[in-house]
Amino acid sequence: MKFFVDEIHESLNHFGEELCGDKVEVVRQDDSFVMVLADGLGSGVKANILSTLTSKIIATMLSEGGTLDDAVSTITATLPVCSERNLAYSTFTIITVDKDGYTNITEFDNPLCVVYRDNKPFYVNREQIDVFGKNIYVSNFMAETGDKIVTFSDGVVHAGVGSLLDLGWMYDNVVRYVDDIVKKGNNIRSILRDILNTVSSFYLDKPGDDSTVSVIEFKKSVKGTIMVGPPMKKELDYEVVSKLIHSDGFKIVCGGTTSQIVANALNEEVEVTIDYDSPQLPPTATIKGIDLVTEGVLTLGKAVQILQEMNDEDPDKRLKSLAIHKKDGASKLAKMLCEECTDVSFLVGRAINPAHQNPDLPISLNLKLQLVKECAVQLEKMGKRVNITYY
Repeated sequence: MKFFVDEIHESLNHFGEELCGDKVEVVRQDDSFVMVLADGLGSGVKANILSTLTSKIIATMLSEGGTLDDAVSTITATLPVCSERNLAYSTFTIITVDKDGYTNITEFDNPLCVVYRDNKPFYVNREQIDVFGKNIYVSNFMAETGDKIVTFSDGVVHAGVGSLLDLGWMYDNVVRYVDDIVKKGNNIRSILRDILNTVSSFYLDKPGDDSTVSVIEFKKSVKGTIMVGPPMKKELDYEVVSKLIHSDGFKIVCGGTTSQIVANALNEEVEVTIDYDSPQLPPTATIKGIDLVTEGVLTLGKAVQILQEMNDEDPDKRLKSLAIHKKDGASKLAKMLCEECTDVSFLVGRAINPAHQNPDLPISLNLKLQLVKECAVQLEKMGKRVNITYY
């Protein structure tokens, strides 16, 4: 694809409900991207079923070449009817992107999403069409690098209704608030966190409706290459360092021995920094030509933990993990991987360090390979393209 489509979403459940009535489904393929935000009628189990069916059916059909008419007719025929209101639907917003960046937005009864270019509101012309008796808005545009799309369910619009705000936050006020956040140049995780924190505040931390926000940004592909551990054969040292140095994008080195190998190959010095936040983690270092130099498995293990929290099923953990601002090596590594890189390549050495066999260490360092694999799993959950090569 011409762009890497970075997407992040989060929900606040209706107070007292374990299941969310909103559902976001994302399908990535080599030449397309599909995102569906569905809002099921009501709340709880019933709404969760409605939104899950809607998002799954639409995303699957569109990603496999189906048309909007096909998807809507399938939903109409599939969804159960609400006995209380005699309605059998879930509202939805669909965003599709093809390999050239051509973007289509289809909206049915959800609050209209907002598009930004150069961090300013970008007008998209919406056409109203009739699909099996449903009034649907369709718009499209050619994306450019840096474009953002902010989508939200009606729980965001209704935030504070009947308590702090008589009529709720209201759509126009939400849009103005989002305009101000985006104008500051915040990344998509900060945008998401700010919106949902405000929604929670208006609801006095007891949401009266499921509230979901999805933020998309179109990025150029940015590669990150990480050298972790020395190769099994010393004669491979220079080959691996050469691959690291000649790679595009960010260059990262994890491990004390590994950093010394890189420094020697480059005829540079490893300089340890003392500006770090966490006494539980070793400090970072610098090597000329390398973007980030950290200690090995302890730092990698903590970075993996941060990434796991960002993908955790518990929404509270996910929201808290969205802000990565600490200066320790693990936080810097996690931030670079999830916010800066779209493609990540691991160059993993399989030499065994005798120090890794100490059973008293908090992390069994011989689990280096497993940590790399787990890091790859978490990054792939975020939509990153990951490759691992062993030496």
